[in-house]
Amino acid sequence: MTTLVVGASGETGRLLVEQLLNRGELVRIIVRSGSNLPEAVRNHPNLSITQASITEMNDTDLTQLVTGCEAVASCLGHTLSLKGIYGQPRRLVTDTARRICSVIQENTSEQPVKYVLMNTTGNKNRDLKEPTSFRHNAVIGLLRLLLPPHVDNEKAANFLRTEIGQNHPAIEWVAVRPDGLIDNPDVSEYDLHPSPIRDPIFNSGQTSRINVAHFMATLINDADSWTRWQGQMPVIYNRS
Repeated sequence: MTTLVVGASGETGRLLVEQLLNRGELVRIIVRSGSNLPEAVRNHPNLSITQASITEMNDTDLTQLVTGCEAVASCLGHTLSLKGIYGQPRRLVTDTARRICSVIQENTSEQPVKYVLMNTTGNKNRDLKEPTSFRHNAVIGLLRLLLPPHVDNEKAANFLRTEIGQNHPAIEWVAVRPDGLIDNPDVSEYDLHPSPIRDPIFNSGQTSRINVAHFMATLINDADSWTRWQGQMPVIYNRS
């Protein structure tokens, strides 16, 4: 299986690349620079690196990268700086999902392509009418006003949920929602739920980035896991 990973130089993205390579998968990545990747990853025979900014790639080059991939994984996020949070592109995650899904639809394959999006527990799955408190909704309302990346995360998941939907002939999707991201060196036991079991603002849990990467890789190369979560927005927590 060949997977395109966007956001591969980020803290979770590079862990996902390692997870996929360790499982024998072929991986294509788009990065501005490969210097953030470990040397063993950069030189791996199953890894193909395109050095570019995905926002500046033309449709022809993006089509070449997507064509032949059975899966696409997005670990894109906004840099934690004033420019990264408030500068352009404000819809990096959403616009990338739209462009890639458009390419997939124009170059249909025999089987639907999997799109795995790294998202957040701060974003509700409106298909399930997830209950939230007044306090929670008030804070989310402020985040929408003050933090463009939060709106980007919401719009990206809503694009998959409402415009790609549950029965698209060319694309299937899962939006993975971690809570309280932390760094751990090794994969540990984790639990998966259709919806949050804690309030992500007032009672957040913890999720290791490496566990997120492990789950995303499992979705990509394990048919049973994909069948279980396809078209959903599973929440992942480290097991207490």
